Amino acid sequence: MSDGVRIRKDVPSGTIILDRPQVRNALNLRSLADLQQAFEDFHGEKKVRAVILTNQGNSFCSGTDLKELNEMHAQADALAFYQEYVEALQSLLETMLRFPKPILVAINGWCVGTGMALALACDHMIASPESQFWLPEPRRGLSPSLSAPLLAFRQGTGLANRLLLSPDPISAELTVTWGIVAEIVSADLLWARSHQIVQSWSQGAPHSLMLTKQMLNDTIGESLFTQLAIGASQMATARTTDNAREGTLAFLEKRAAHFL
Repeated sequence: MSDGVRIRKDVPSGTIILDRPQVRNALNLRSLADLQQAFEDFHGEKKVRAVILTNQGNSFCSGTDLKELNEMHAQADALAFYQEYVEALQSLLETMLRFPKPILVAINGWCVGTGMALALACDHMIASPESQFWLPEPRRGLSPSLSAPLLAFRQGTGLANRLLLSPDPISAELTVTWGIVAEIVSADLLWARSHQIVQSWSQGAPHSLMLTKQMLNDTIGESLFTQLAIGASQMATARTTDNAREGTLAFLEKRAAHFL
């Protein structure tokens, strides 16, 4: 793949590894494209019955690459870049939701911003005890517009509202209590437990698993894809604002943001 995304095959599982630990696995356009390609590759691997999405380093994903975002603010084609990024992210999430095989996300460390959207597009979530979950977009002048519909779909609007408006990170233990994370596994056993779960899934008929996932995501969640389209538009618009510019710069300069 690339320096930012690696894949491995251990039948019956296929593993996609976010591998930009130097930037806490922040998502840029290249990594979104590589993730899209990785899922397409595993789609055609008949012996791979489910996919594990995990990370290298002590952060699963720190969200959008804010350094790249900040560099684009002053560019003449900034709006086109924002739209390209958000459309790529929306496309990836929809690919995951419509993926015919189950996806398990194994989170080690921080899961932040659009990293939360990535995790919530998976069918099953486990995490290490050190994991922290956070949607800090309001502090950056941004909008969690793709995480919000996924969180509401998975957990309901009441719980989604609590997490979306929380000013502080949420511990792995609390996400288990809230039903977001299925179980906590020590970091050194995280992949082994993921593979074990995939082995149990592989005892079912592939077509039956695909139909089950379609029933949940396409039928029960029939409005989800419309909500993601609306969320993508809102997210791209939010990134054009002065608040987004200030919030992003403040984060990079390690200071408090001063919003209008």
